[in-house]
Amino acid sequence: MADLDLMLLRNFTVVARTGSISIASHQVGRTQSALSMQMQRLEDVIGQPLLHRTGSGVRLTIAGEQLLAHADALLAKHDEILGEMRGTGLRGSVSLGCPDDYAIAFLPELLNGFCALHPDVELQMVCGPSTDLRPLLHRRRIELALVSVADAASPEVIRPESFVWVANEPRPAMLDLPLLPLALSAPQTLDYKAACTAMEAIGRRYRIAFASNSLAGLITIARSGHAVSVLTRTAVPPDLHVLEEELPALPTIGIALEYAAPSPSLVTRALGDYIRRKLPGLEGRAI
Repeated sequence: MADLDLMLLRNFTVVARTGSISIASHQVGRTQSALSMQMQRLEDVIGQPLLHRTGSGVRLTIAGEQLLAHADALLAKHDEILGEMRGTGLRGSVSLGCPDDYAIAFLPELLNGFCALHPDVELQMVCGPSTDLRPLLHRRRIELALVSVADAASPEVIRPESFVWVANEPRPAMLDLPLLPLALSAPQTLDYKAACTAMEAIGRRYRIAFASNSLAGLITIARSGHAVSVLTRTAVPPDLHVLEEELPALPTIGIALEYAAPSPSLVTRALGDYIRRKLPGLEGRAI
């Protein structure tokens, strides 16, 4: 029986998480053809197909999903043993997911601090709304993620965040329109649901003038004066105004940390623990 090659396993995890031989080849420093051959060698050792190859990239087979979970655990233990025996600090890689507003407000300080403590850890970032990050966690495309949760009092919440209405003026004229134009994220997101629920609770008529999961897009529309937007308070830029007088109150949500695996790697746990310690005290900064 052939042994598993750790280098093949490590490169396999990169292919699995990027979903692309082309992108993965740049990250691991191999040509596409060389990386493809490595994946074929790994499939020969396992004795099963690990990847579905399509015109747009690759996706994991059932066997590939199973191997990814084992590969993460094996590589994490390998890195832990090597670091301990060599007397060195943390080594390895970790992929973190984060919504745009939290990434802008908190990640520069968080990642700068973590990387200063652990310079040999390679960090990979994926930004997107919580609704997109959770499927990536489920498929192990990322190892942990900061996500928004509706219940700010939940035990898993690290930090509460309040939603606020924002506009380009302290009292924009559009507040007098019979249908208030709103700029919101996608319908399944918490800010969309919170805004619609709040407006309907007081019988205020509105229309969705702009919908985007891009924080920059929502801020741009608010700056243009064409719609009122909903942001977390820490994401409000200094040139926009929080509206609190004539619009209904919006709820407070929570920021939580979720993991792809029930037993995260040493590096993943270290990053998660650092975020849990530091995030509650951060001041945050907006665009």
